[in-house]
Amino acid sequence: MSKQAYKVCCCFRRRFKFREAEAPDEIKALFGRYSENGLMTVDHLHKFLKEVQGEETVTMEEAESAMESIIKDLKHLHVFHRKVLNLEAFFRYLFGDANYPLISSNKVHHDMTAPLSHYFVYTSHNSYLTGNQINSDCSDVPIIKALEKGVRVIELDMWPNSTKDNVDIYHGRTLTTPVDLIKCLSSIRKHAFVASEFPVILTLEDHLTPDLQAKVAEMVTRTFGDVLFSSGSECSSEFPSPESLKRKIIISTKPPKEYLETKSIKERDDHSRKAKNLSEEEAWGKEVSDIADHLKIRNELQNEPDDGEFQDEEDAHEDIQELQQNAAPKYKNLIAIHARKRKGGIKDWLKIDPNNVTRISLSEEKFEKAVLSHGGDIVRFTQRNLLRIFPKAMRLDSSNYNPLIGWTHGAQMVALNMQGYGRYLWLMQGLFRANGGCGYVKKPDILLQIGPHNEVFDPKRALPVKKTLKVKVYMGDGWNLDFHHTHFDMYSPPDFYVKVGIAGVSDDSAVKKTKIVEDNWVPTWEEEFEFQLRVPELALLRIEVHEYDMSEKDDFGGQTCLPVSELREGIRGVPLYNQKGEKYKSVKLLMRFDFL
Repeated sequence: MSKQAYKVCCCFRRRFKFREAEAPDEIKALFGRYSENGLMTVDHLHKFLKEVQGEETVTMEEAESAMESIIKDLKHLHVFHRKVLNLEAFFRYLFGDANYPLISSNKVHHDMTAPLSHYFVYTSHNSYLTGNQINSDCSDVPIIKALEKGVRVIELDMWPNSTKDNVDIYHGRTLTTPVDLIKCLSSIRKHAFVASEFPVILTLEDHLTPDLQAKVAEMVTRTFGDVLFSSGSECSSEFPSPESLKRKIIISTKPPKEYLETKSIKERDDHSRKAKNLSEEEAWGKEVSDIADHLKIRNELQNEPDDGEFQDEEDAHEDIQELQQNAAPKYKNLIAIHARKRKGGIKDWLKIDPNNVTRISLSEEKFEKAVLSHGGDIVRFTQRNLLRIFPKAMRLDSSNYNPLIGWTHGAQMVALNMQGYGRYLWLMQGLFRANGGCGYVKKPDILLQIGPHNEVFDPKRALPVKKTLKVKVYMGDGWNLDFHHTHFDMYSPPDFYVKVGIAGVSDDSAVKKTKIVEDNWVPTWEEEFEFQLRVPELALLRIEVHEYDMSEKDDFGGQTCLPVSELREGIRGVPLYNQKGEKYKSVKLLMRFDFL
């Protein structure tokens, strides 16, 4: 046991005892039950894995392999005699990386042979921006970072450069500094399949003349080569599967349209003052809103223009039929997923063509309005077609909206700004930890089914409880290794507490929290919570650690978000992440999950 000193004033220091992590009483009791004379054998471990960890099909050979792996990972403890574990080794194993809380951290296990429309796809918005939407730099660096995290949909806005003889990527009608298209394409080709071998979809916002479209076609073809997927000029009646598109890059955009001179930046400036009130409220994101409450407010405050007055970021300019006829044929042939121009009202946008599949894009505002009146039509549309949702233009600070509104209605490409951080981005990162982090998550069957009376899933419908998730928070460890001892408090060790909650359909959403454990780098809570789940298939378990501050806002101590459908039952070591979604080297919680 060591001591830490905190300076209170020039002549006085407070000293606190620092205790190493120790197994909680319940863990000690479990070890006693599954060991003999203080040692756990392979037989004991096998029984523990079956009865406590819920691994009912685990074989003796697998238990023996697990024992060998544990001993190899913890050999520095020098606590082993033959193939057995003592209490310290067992405790370290529970906290270890091998005892991950999800079914698999790096293995794809969903069926990947269904059409693309049957998957949620990890999607970024304005992927090239390094910061805010109005005057930050454009670069290939955020594109590379996104791909390395498993993002599968990258967006590029293509504009003529200042001399009109080449193509730049930047956010139109803003002061963002451009980056060359060829630089972005080269980085996409190099990093596309670093994190996942499943297809990258490149959505293009096109503001080019026919000669520059031809130049784009040449650059794309030359840069991507045989990894470029081409399906011909016509849409098919069904999208291909992610499995069939492995290591392919797919181009998706609307048919070519006219390039007009960029509009004045004044349009965005007029909205900037309003945006201040719409940004996420805290430095690390406002609390996740309840979907039903959010849509209710949207309905009550509805003062948006009629359907015909809406503008999509891909519909920024009117099509000129003559120009479309003169558009570069090679450029047209690049488009494998055709994005349809919306005409008429919401019902017309969502009309299903039995002979062709397509993609449409809606802003978050437009989508929320559509959900209020045509929720069922959206679910039906997304069973065969692709729907992309993107942040409204007034999110100049690169903040985000609640992605669950899109996912609960079947939207595959819920695009978020990846330049910052916050709870909505944490939800996105949480969902795509599923299926080995490959960037494609199979939609649950409830979103793909149609009843005998043409009825489909309605996230607002009252449903019976399907499962109850019991969560126990034992303890946490690792902050003393990843943070300076005065990071949280200048005068004493931190006062940690944990918030545990569910984000999902409205009836499932809830947040609970533990007591505050004062002055302790290795807090033990041993508190249990229950969550009744009506739609566990769409539920995400939110976990946040806060450090209580009496005089100021509580400090951030780590977070993670886990898809409930992939949780492993039993006692698990849960790694925590920082505000940007980067995993801490040492910080973890010891938790237990059980389904009742």
